[in-house]
Amino acid sequence: MSCTPVGRRPSYAVVLRVPYARRTFAFALLGRLSYGVVPLSVMLAVTRATGSYAVAGTVMALFSGTSVFLSPARAALIDRHGPRGALVPMTAVYASLLGLLTVLVWRPGVPALALGAVTAAAGACTPPLGPTMRAVWTRLTPDRTLLQLAYSLDGVAEELLFVSGPLLVGLLVGTTAPATAIAVGTALMLAGTAGFVTSPAVRAQGPAEKAAVDGASASPEEDGRPTKRRSVLRGILQPVVAAVGVGLALGVVDLVVVAFAEQRGQGDDAVAWTLAGLSGGSAVGGLLNGAVAWRVPARVRLPFTAAGLGLALLGAGFADGLGTLAAALAVSGSFVAPALTTAYLVADEAAAPEARVRAGAWVNTGVNAGSTAGAAAAGLLVGALPTALCFAAAGAAALLTALVTSRGAVRTRRGTPGTLPQWDAEESTSSV
Repeated sequence: MSCTPVGRRPSYAVVLRVPYARRTFAFALLGRLSYGVVPLSVMLAVTRATGSYAVAGTVMALFSGTSVFLSPARAALIDRHGPRGALVPMTAVYASLLGLLTVLVWRPGVPALALGAVTAAAGACTPPLGPTMRAVWTRLTPDRTLLQLAYSLDGVAEELLFVSGPLLVGLLVGTTAPATAIAVGTALMLAGTAGFVTSPAVRAQGPAEKAAVDGASASPEEDGRPTKRRSVLRGILQPVVAAVGVGLALGVVDLVVVAFAEQRGQGDDAVAWTLAGLSGGSAVGGLLNGAVAWRVPARVRLPFTAAGLGLALLGAGFADGLGTLAAALAVSGSFVAPALTTAYLVADEAAAPEARVRAGAWVNTGVNAGSTAGAAAAGLLVGALPTALCFAAAGAAALLTALVTSRGAVRTRRGTPGTLPQWDAEESTSSV
């Protein structure tokens, strides 16, 4: 794939010098740090309050399930009522439920049913700061070159938050009760959302001009006749499928690395630094991807990033030790952030203005749903296959994703019509 020299590109500093970008982004990151703090805090607090890993696992499944799968519905509220109109009440309810949960788990003996109900409700109200910030980036940086840089910076920063969040929880639970960590995560969300919605960039972003109640948007008229309405999801199938495939591969890898380390007599610390190679590679790959002036459309690049991930994971299956595995995972990680950033870019290009938050939320949901399915599949694979074949299965999932998503990419590059018009970038831009 050809690209122009990096020197011809604006830098990440240029993105942060866009009016109101630094303030808005900083508060969004502060609130999103809660995503890395709250889940682990809830798991530890529920485990201590009930003394049951089964209850803790069920509670976390409820929290994660409602948070992930209701994300598009919450994003639709942002699209319809604007960030301030929807985020403020959503965050208030979310914080209230987490406050109630903090009280419930402060002492042992709380009924498991009550914990499950409160955590499920809290997950359902998780504020979608990530998709909302990406929609704000689109308004702040209408130039596609700056937007790619902004999305890359956003993706790398978010990944680092999911690394630093558990570290913060570790510091907190070392000196106080896990319930306190829940309260800290709640405070982070409240402070971040308050700063975010009061930013001039967000105050200027009101409700969508026209949003359909059923989640569909009408496309502009063609030849004097309105075209058929299409749902938001149908218009962004390619990036969502890519996100599911990447999440599926990563969900498998996490557990396989644990098994790989245990087979070699290594503990959790070895697992941590081995997986750190994946995160580090993703951060580097994301920053490099944003700094390159790609001449190939994002929709065409997307399958190549998934294929790169798949091939790298196949190579990880040949690792004979944790050192070589960490190096292989670093190479694999270098395709993760570019794949997800490109998926968000494609979804944003395809989405109508009144559906951009939902488009980003669907991609995010795809990643999380794929990761959940991958973790479940890994539990079966690790018990039946050598770790080398488990890595091969993860790589095959990414390669299959590349094959499936390449169908729309080839049509886009050739500029020929296909039977899946929702994957045609030019058409989708006006019809999602």
